[in-house]
Amino acid sequence: MGIDELHRLSKAPRLRLRVTATAESILRAGHPWLFADSVREQNRAGQVGELAVIYDRKDRFLATGLFDPDSPIRVRVLHVGKPRVIDRDWWVERLDRALEGRQGLFNDQTNGFRWINGESDGWPGLVLDRYDRTLVLKLYTAAWLPRLEEITGLITTRLRPDRIVLRLSRNIQKLAQQQGGKADGQVLLGPPLDGPVTFLETGLLFEADVVRGQKTGFFLDQRENRRQVEALARGREVLNAFSFSGGFSLYAARGGARSVTDLDLSAHALESAKRNVALNAANASVASCRHEFVQADAFEWFNQQAGCRFDLVILDPPSLAKREDERSGAIRAYGRLASSGIEHLTRGGILVACSCSAHVVAEEFFETVRRAAANSDRTFKELRTTRHALDHAATFKEAEYLKAIYLKV
Repeated sequence: MGIDELHRLSKAPRLRLRVTATAESILRAGHPWLFADSVREQNRAGQVGELAVIYDRKDRFLATGLFDPDSPIRVRVLHVGKPRVIDRDWWVERLDRALEGRQGLFNDQTNGFRWINGESDGWPGLVLDRYDRTLVLKLYTAAWLPRLEEITGLITTRLRPDRIVLRLSRNIQKLAQQQGGKADGQVLLGPPLDGPVTFLETGLLFEADVVRGQKTGFFLDQRENRRQVEALARGREVLNAFSFSGGFSLYAARGGARSVTDLDLSAHALESAKRNVALNAANASVASCRHEFVQADAFEWFNQQAGCRFDLVILDPPSLAKREDERSGAIRAYGRLASSGIEHLTRGGILVACSCSAHVVAEEFFETVRRAAANSDRTFKELRTTRHALDHAATFKEAEYLKAIYLKV
């Protein structure tokens, strides 16, 4: 839907929804999603991206949000409470609030982080990540497509980037192409890209494939856990399982690790890890650390390398439960991984086990790892558990996915 269609809709009766009593309570409590099966009444057919006004059973204003007729999340809520006009000034205010929330979090040694974290910053289904002078705008709902030009202009005015890259979740790519000629990885502003961009994180250089890479090009959400690993790594031999592009490994190397082994099934990821090591070759600790790169399935490798021992084992697998019906299998897999990691630890070794599966809640994951430790017949001390970094804050249950637990033999 383009600008002309939005103008046409502005002359149509306002899209009005009434919802179930349960949904009323949930929305008043601050949840940012209205599901399709919670809509009791609708005054007309709605178009993707238009503003829907939600009323309660007594015909009082309840909320306003972005409508998507083809999604089970029928409305992404923008505002709850007293009526507000959603205009440019409102969007400016909402953007400035997100930007101000990052003030003071980073210095000039970190220019890769998240500016906008979707619903938790009041921008439901939209993420904005920074990689130095390149920004990556990722959309998880088609409801933003009609406002893409407006939002891009607003971001450009406020942040003055050299480049903005558009990333689209798989479920909206076809519609984005059909209705607006937009493609995943398209450069919306600035010069084209012929390779990864580089950025700084705590003084380390990394590359990010912002056009084709996972998420927006790098796992920015694990920054604080990487910093923890650096503080624990001195004098240790480290295994980084599911290493991807070697983020944990470089922090461990700079922290004084004797050796680091990157283990990943993807040859492409390991090549990226090698390039990241090369980017930081001027750092004496990185240069003096022995780096090994192993392409293998981590589950199989643990079974085949029974004699290998490490002083620090990092387990950071991709999501093992992308749907609720995969949850029980994921918990079992996390337990097997934790047991394998523990078997490969030296005395005094440290296990860092992470999960990014939203369908496995934090305490459930922590207890799974603790149980694996208890069943190992080794004595462990729990050092800490961690959750989301401040630039990835989660303000509602479904947004909570990241967790890590640190255990020492």
